[in-house]
Amino acid sequence: MDAASMAAPSINSKPFAISTYHSTNKRATLIPPWLSTKANLLSLCASTSNPRNSVLYLTRCSTKPNTNTDNETDHQNSPFESDSTPETSKQTARSSSEVTSSLQSSSSYNRGLVFGLGPTNSWDGAEIGSPVVKRFLSDEEERWYMWYYGRSNGNPGLDSIGLAVSRNGIHWERGGGPIISSEEAGMVMNCSKDWWAFDTEGIRPCEVVVMSSAKVRASSAVYWLYYTGCSSEKAEFSDNSLKFNLENPERFCIDKPNGENGGVEKISKSLPGLAISQDGRHWARIEAEHHSGALFDVGSEREWDSSFIASPQVVFHGNGDLRMYYHSFDVQNGEFGIGIARSRDGIKWVKLGKTMGGGGSGSFDELGVMNARIVRNRKDGKYLMAYEGIAADGGRSIGLAVSSNGLKDWRRFNDEAVLRPSVEEGWDKEGVGSPCLVQMDGDVDEWRLYYRGVGNGGRTGFGMAVSEGSDTRSFRRWTGFQL
Repeated sequence: MDAASMAAPSINSKPFAISTYHSTNKRATLIPPWLSTKANLLSLCASTSNPRNSVLYLTRCSTKPNTNTDNETDHQNSPFESDSTPETSKQTARSSSEVTSSLQSSSSYNRGLVFGLGPTNSWDGAEIGSPVVKRFLSDEEERWYMWYYGRSNGNPGLDSIGLAVSRNGIHWERGGGPIISSEEAGMVMNCSKDWWAFDTEGIRPCEVVVMSSAKVRASSAVYWLYYTGCSSEKAEFSDNSLKFNLENPERFCIDKPNGENGGVEKISKSLPGLAISQDGRHWARIEAEHHSGALFDVGSEREWDSSFIASPQVVFHGNGDLRMYYHSFDVQNGEFGIGIARSRDGIKWVKLGKTMGGGGSGSFDELGVMNARIVRNRKDGKYLMAYEGIAADGGRSIGLAVSSNGLKDWRRFNDEAVLRPSVEEGWDKEGVGSPCLVQMDGDVDEWRLYYRGVGNGGRTGFGMAVSEGSDTRSFRRWTGFQL
C-alpha cells in the first residue's frame, strides 16, 4: 500500500464506468514527483486509530506571512495588468513571482492580492474565480495546488478549470494553455461537448477530496473533483423586484443589462458534477444516474432549491458518511440559502434540506448565504463554515459560522463579517466572496482564508487573509513576509 492510500479516507461500493476527459499513454500517478514516498496528503477526515484511514497531520509553515487589517488604499495601478503577449498551449508554468516586486511597490492598492488575471490572450485572461486551495507536505518540502475557473476574452461564454501550483501558497505558477505533462500548471478541464450533458456551457470547481473507493479501479487513492456545471437550460424565475442582480452562474467582467436597478438576469439551471483524477491534472467525468450525468437534480416546484444547485462542497465525516453543502436561491423566502445532502459512496446523494438562510435585517448577509466552504477543525472537531454573505444592496462580504455536528444549529460569529471589501480604490473594493479555508497546524492554530475579490470594471483576482492565531472572528489581509 502506498502513502496516498494510507493518508486518504476510503469508501466501499461497487465499481462504475467513467468517461475520460483527458487521455495519456503514460500512466498518471497520484503522488506528484516532488513528493517523497512518505508524503503526507492533506486529508478531510477526522483522526482514527485505523492506519488505513489515519490522518497524517501537516507541519507549520517555515515562514509566516505578514498581515494588515488597514484597508486604506492609494490610486496606484495594479501590477497584474494583462500581458499583451499571447502564450501557446505548450507553454509551461508561468511564475507569479516575477510580479512580486511590483506587487509590494503598490501594496496599498493590492493588499491581500496573491493571484491576478492571466495574459490577455490566455484561457484565464478575462475572469477567474472559485479558488479551491489544498496543501500537500512531504518530509522535504511543501506544495500547494489551487484549482480555479477561468474565462478568456476570445471565448467569454464558456468556463474552463485550471490548476496553479505554489511552494508557499502565496507565490503561484500558472500555465497559459492545456496541461500536457503531470508536472505542469495550466488548463485541466473544459466544458462537455456532449449535447445532453449538464455542463456544456460552464464548469466551476468547488471541492477536491483525496480518497480511495472500491468504486474506482485504481491502485491508489484518487482526486475527486466536485464541481458546478451549467448548460443552456434555464431556471424559471419571474421575480423582478430584487434590488440586486440575480444570475447563475455569476459573471463579473460582462456589462450588466439591468445596471444598478437590480433584477433577474440569465439564470442557468446548474447542477452538481463529479470528475476523478490520479494526478489532479487529467480528469475523467463520472456519469451519475441523472439523465444529464449530474449527481442529482433540483428540487420540485415548491422546494427551496427548485431553481438551481450550485457550489457543491463535500466533507468526509467518516467511513460511509460524506456530506455535501450547496447553495440555491429560495424563491419563496427571497434569499440565498445553503442546503445539505449525505452520501455513503460520494455518488448517490440524499438531500436533507436547507440548513442556513439569510441573517437579520440590516446584516451583511440579510439576503442570504452562498458559496459555503466547510472545514472540520482538527483541534476541537467542530465544523467551521466560511460563506459569502449577500447584503440588502447586493454587497458581498465573507462570514463564518460554526456547528458541533455539521448538520444543523449553525451559529454565526457575532453576526459580523470577518472580511469586507476594501475601501476607496482597493483591488477588491466591489466585493469579496468564494472563500476557501486552510488550517495551518502547529503550536498555534492559524488559518488562511483565500477568496475571490472584484474590483473596478468587474476585474477579478484571488486574495489571502490570515487569522489572529486561533481567533477566527476576524482576518487580516496579507501584506508580505516578515523579515
